[in-house]
Amino acid sequence: MGKRKNDVDLENRKARIKNRMTTALIYLELVVVSLIVLLPVTWIVGSSFNHTSSLATSSIIPKNPTLDHYIALFQETDFLKWYGNTLKIAVGNMLASVVVTTLTAYVFSRFRFKGRKGGLMTILVLQMFPSFLGMTAIYILYLNFNLLDNLGALTVTYIAGQIPYNTWLMKGYFDGIPQSLDEAAMLDGASRLRIFYQIIMPLAVPMITFLAVTTFMSPWMDYIFPRLLISSDKNKTLAVGLFEMINGNTNNNFTMFAAGAVMVAVPITILYMCLQKYLIQGITAGANKE
Repeated sequence: MGKRKNDVDLENRKARIKNRMTTALIYLELVVVSLIVLLPVTWIVGSSFNHTSSLATSSIIPKNPTLDHYIALFQETDFLKWYGNTLKIAVGNMLASVVVTTLTAYVFSRFRFKGRKGGLMTILVLQMFPSFLGMTAIYILYLNFNLLDNLGALTVTYIAGQIPYNTWLMKGYFDGIPQSLDEAAMLDGASRLRIFYQIIMPLAVPMITFLAVTTFMSPWMDYIFPRLLISSDKNKTLAVGLFEMINGNTNNNFTMFAAGAVMVAVPITILYMCLQKYLIQGITAGANKE
């Protein structure tokens, strides 16, 4: 009995040591990943306070920190106009995408009709292709309809490009909501539209929040489509305006670019921190796909 007890104690000690080593390795990995992520961000923030315009002489902790680049960003450029244009596109994309996506996903989740499976497969296939593959077609289409250099047309491009993936993701979440709730509400005389707004939507808040944030973020720093479809200075977005600061041999406002990047990241960071609870729930949801 004593030998068996010693063997059990030895196995328990080995298990505890193994668990501690596993935990230590996990924490070490998290620390390494955090450093890899935070080091470039910290360097950009420090560079934005550097007194020179070159990143080569910048450092994480500037020797003579200054706010000149932030002041010049607002006084010498159209940063506020770029910010306003991008904000309009992002908000419009967020609102329209959430409305269209949730309604489409609800129809596919709750209704049975001819062509339903074919429509779902089409959506699944469409989401596998990057949106920029259709750049040439989009440009020719907008050129023929005289929609180039139009912020509204650019917003429509983002909305249409995000419908396939978001619809499939949202449908998976709706499938996880029991249909017995719909049936009980219908027995009480509720219409489909009322069921959607008063029962389904409140239960889907985590996923809706996740979709709202991701669709808001999509056009925020996108460069390809604004550069393709927007040509005038008054309709420039943040990505196009900031990139022109460092594009070319004569444009070397790297530290001002860093200041602009910090200003762009601040509201997004605050948004993520405030909605972190719903975002985590939304990321882990919607896995129940047909």
